[in-house]
Amino acid sequence: MSRINSKTFFEGEIIGPQYSFLTRKWQAQQSIDVLHWGRFPSFEPYISIFNNDDFVYDPYNNDFIYMRWKERFLVPDHRVNNVDGASFAGFYYICYQRSTNEIKGFYFYFNNHEWYQQLVLEHVEERAFGSFEFR
Repeated sequence: MSRINSKTFFEGEIIGPQYSFLTRKWQAQQSIDVLHWGRFPSFEPYISIFNNDDFVYDPYNNDFIYMRWKERFLVPDHRVNNVDGASFAGFYYICYQRSTNEIKGFYFYFNNHEWYQQLVLEHVEERAFGSFEFR
């Protein structure tokens, strides 16, 4: 299996006062949201209340931050929005756990037969100083 390295630009929505757990776009209905958010064990306390009009998740005072990430284009060429073998049509349901610095996500695209493609990102501590460039 060959690997292709690419850089992608994402737009994100943090679940909280501005964005609810209900997606309401990208062909994701409430039943899809329940299935995907429900794959995160930390979401279990919210499964029966996340759709209540008066429920607003507090991302500031919880260990878990829930997000949606939508791929938009490749970097540095923003005109490339289609790649053979990949799709920008869907989006990721994301959960970041502060205490472990781990990000997990599940991809959703309505026409994708593999609904639970998983993304796992873990922090790797660098043993050197970061570099910066000023222009």
